[in-house]
Amino acid sequence: MTENHLFTDNAHRPLADILRPKTLEGVLGQEHLIGLEGRISRLLAAEHLPSMLLWGPPGVGKTTIARLIADKVESHFVALSAVFSGVVEMRKEFAAAKERRQSGMQTLLFIDEIHRFNRAQQDALLPVIEDGTVTFIAATTENPGFSLNSALLSRLQVFTLESLSEAALLALLRKAEQASDQKLNLADAAQKQLIVQADGDGRQLLNMVEILLQFASEETLDVAGMMKLLGQHQLRYDKTQDEHYNLISALHKSLRGSHTQASLYWLARMLVAGEDGNYIARRLLRFAYEDIGLAEPAIADEALTAWQTYERLGSPEGEIALVQLVIRMASAPKSNSAYVAEKQAKSIARQYGTIAPPKNIINAANSFMKGEGFGKGYVYEHNLEEGVSNQAFFPEQIPENTILYTARSRGFEREIEKRLAYFQKVRERRDN
Repeated sequence: MTENHLFTDNAHRPLADILRPKTLEGVLGQEHLIGLEGRISRLLAAEHLPSMLLWGPPGVGKTTIARLIADKVESHFVALSAVFSGVVEMRKEFAAAKERRQSGMQTLLFIDEIHRFNRAQQDALLPVIEDGTVTFIAATTENPGFSLNSALLSRLQVFTLESLSEAALLALLRKAEQASDQKLNLADAAQKQLIVQADGDGRQLLNMVEILLQFASEETLDVAGMMKLLGQHQLRYDKTQDEHYNLISALHKSLRGSHTQASLYWLARMLVAGEDGNYIARRLLRFAYEDIGLAEPAIADEALTAWQTYERLGSPEGEIALVQLVIRMASAPKSNSAYVAEKQAKSIARQYGTIAPPKNIINAANSFMKGEGFGKGYVYEHNLEEGVSNQAFFPEQIPENTILYTARSRGFEREIEKRLAYFQKVRERRDN
């Protein structure tokens, strides 16, 4: 081994820190931003650097890019973390930035995990961004449309960073081997699994490489041998943040699209990541009514049964009930007619306000009401051969032919469509 071996001179430094790029050109996987024609590259070339937000998953270079931009524009770099800093710390930095500005030095203020700031803390940034006291760069892993208030977001240009591709992760792996003067002795399948385990996160990859280098030997490691050293990797997932909502959305839309295989995949993604099966079951019960609805109404009972099964068996035994339900839902006919009817009916209700029902369908509960005409002219449908009358049911302000529900010709709803057509035909005949 050479004297510059990773675990001698640099023993106190993580591999991710040792390999931190020294130039923007050295950052991997974000060519759409910092490549020759990248958005950030063009801004730097034009010597116009706005305040910006770097949005992307962990381990893709957000902090590194911010630091290198500061070097490129020769600004004083100040880094704060939204986890540990508050308004007091920010005001100190604002004051220092104003002093530097008077002496001709611009300050680039970087705040990591900006989504952790509350509204007041975010608002404190507005004046110094507005008057140019600092050039502001923030980083977040969360959707800025949800995590940042609109006033701050409107003052920032948003740049989306991508998870590192397989090619970028492989290039980073080779850099790690070169820096450590060691080559990982991995079978092809193990190396491929290592890239998969990194999950697009460069820092995660380097952390795993560091472990493998510590136990490096002449024996070639297969997947099982490598995983024995690394342990079980948990998929990136936060039950309260973006990934939580993204995956349930993917499941919902795959079910709606009747794609059984994709639906099972997204369900598995959530379960493997540790999502609460009760949350999934609750969303599936809603889906049964919203997207399958009257096309196959029995699905709602099945969804409730699956939820109860999961509650009684727990995880992992109860997960099979969710799997079976997802297969049934994906393969079922779909109809949102009841969902649409709900929206239509509520819209009409709001439009007309608190108008009274027609008197004929209000019970005359006492002699006064009877004298006022309540219940007069009511037709008891059970006394009719067809069981359908043409009496008024809508208030007089709403046309009696108003349509709120339209049946879809799918599944059981075909039968409902026939019944509605029959009822309408009887009413028309009675009108004539």
